[in-house]
Amino acid sequence: MIDALLAAPARLGAVRLLAVDGPSGAGKSTLAAQVVADLRARGCRTELVSTDAFATWEDPVSWWPRLVNGVLRPLAAGVEGAYRRMDWTSGTPRPGELVRVPVPDVLVLEGVSSGRTSVRPLLSHLCWLSGGSDTDRLARTVARDGAAAQAELERWQRFERGWFAVDGTRAAAGTRLS
Repeated sequence: MIDALLAAPARLGAVRLLAVDGPSGAGKSTLAAQVVADLRARGCRTELVSTDAFATWEDPVSWWPRLVNGVLRPLAAGVEGAYRRMDWTSGTPRPGELVRVPVPDVLVLEGVSSGRTSVRPLLSHLCWLSGGSDTDRLARTVARDGAAAQAELERWQRFERGWFAVDGTRAAAGTRLS
């Protein structure tokens, strides 16, 4: 996947954009962190942005303009981007710290909807990670987020199934992993 990414042209200005997409609990964050480490080991200036920094239970995907305006457009123009990370420490999501995104060689965008149709013309590569069955993924997300979040996670999984069916993300991916 990394070789395919680096062989592809930059489409976000001079930045190569990799989306690591798939359902919750699939292992996207783990894979993205490994890709970032591997790219940095190759000498690539690499930044990571997670859709988890934007999404909430009530707003799973319509926050996208904040990412476009705060990060993607500035980087395409060759200038630093920035966004406010969602702060969940109070139990209710609210805008938190300002995160600056320097212009990298590669931007790894990780999370549910990161490879959505509207961003595909800007992508150098799209990776889909399925992560096993709904039951397995739910168990992993409950273990990660706590039993109190199970009802929200089940609702989120139902949303994801509809989102991915309409968006066609898996079929559009250049790399598909289980």
